[in-house]
Amino acid sequence: MTAPLRLVLADDEHLVRTALRAILGAEGDMEVVGEAATGSEAVSVARELRPDVVLMDVRMPELDGIRATELLLAAPAGPVPRILVVTTFENDSYVYDALRAGAHGFLLKRATPEELVAGVRLIARGDSLLFPSALRELAAHHARAGRAGALRERLTEREADVLRLMAEGLTNSEIADRMHIGSATAKTHVAAVLAKLEARDRTQAVIAAYEHGFVTPR
Repeated sequence: MTAPLRLVLADDEHLVRTALRAILGAEGDMEVVGEAATGSEAVSVARELRPDVVLMDVRMPELDGIRATELLLAAPAGPVPRILVVTTFENDSYVYDALRAGAHGFLLKRATPEELVAGVRLIARGDSLLFPSALRELAAHHARAGRAGALRERLTEREADVLRLMAEGLTNSEIADRMHIGSATAKTHVAAVLAKLEARDRTQAVIAAYEHGFVTPR
């Protein structure tokens, strides 16, 4: 039997944490092992309990979720958790900064319980949870004009196509279907894109694509 996903909830609003615990704790494959009301607490609790996923608010006392994310992902040893930002506003610049800091995706607090549960599972298995329209809007304010060519030179034509599909929010299996290739081949292409862009994960690769103008916000 597979062990349940271990979760830590970091939000300065007790009511939000209570709601998240009620929804996620009811799932047979999830266990809420800790909570935090500040960014500092989030770091200490996560380092102590070593959860699989931290649901991280970005606006918290003492230490915001951006810095907390940076500290958790910069751990010198041991496994690091997957970070899912849970936010009120999809176009909040804090969200973009958290993604650049290494968060693996974000989810809106108005999401349905089903979307929350699915998002946690998606993050836990190594995918990224992005909203392409929101990311395009955020990235538009951080674009670096004239850099698309430099990024394009690093990628093969097939890898460039894969990056564009990643920017649309497609998973590996969806990329495979769209490009009429096998899932293993799609995974290999995604891994190559990450390596060439020196990106920690899909999220950072997509951000780089927008910031360099390789993918144009529409």
